[in-house]
Amino acid sequence: MVVKIEEISEEGLCLTEPVGLELLSAALSDERERGFSPAGPAPAKITLARVGEGVLLTGEIQVDVVARCDRCLADVPQRLPVRFTLSLVPARAGMDEEDEERGRPQDEKERLGSFALTDADEETFDGQKIDLDPIVREQVLLALPMRVICRDDCKGLCPSCGQDLNVEKCACEPRGVDPRLAVLKDIKLN
Repeated sequence: MVVKIEEISEEGLCLTEPVGLELLSAALSDERERGFSPAGPAPAKITLARVGEGVLLTGEIQVDVVARCDRCLADVPQRLPVRFTLSLVPARAGMDEEDEERGRPQDEKERLGSFALTDADEETFDGQKIDLDPIVREQVLLALPMRVICRDDCKGLCPSCGQDLNVEKCACEPRGVDPRLAVLKDIKLN
């Protein structure tokens, strides 16, 4: 989804197009190992407003994904509310104002790994058009949960035979505590 700057009026521009399954699949392609896959297109509301030379971008997307439970590997449907606000600023020709004063090119600044804290929520665009796809992709990835559990009392899989303990108990004998680690049970944590 590409927006030209001249399409943004004084009142702003509101887009209510759904984020397509193709974009969501591409965004989650690296996360498939963790078990995330899109369940369908995601309704989105994206608002763009001009602020000086830049653009204020706000977005709300409801992404439905299917993820694997970290304990029992069952498929778990998840609804991820993705909300973000970004300040888009036009990119300068290789240097920003602070670096122009020092004579330092921007690629050197990026190699040094430093940025101003005030620039943390800023993205750059070419000054003519804004490609929303990479922004949406990044925000969806940031909204993914670190862990997915199908239910609070999930028992997981048996470490010996792999039986799903939520479905049926296995016949494996419980392992005893390793005698080298037995002393750790007596540690009291505050």
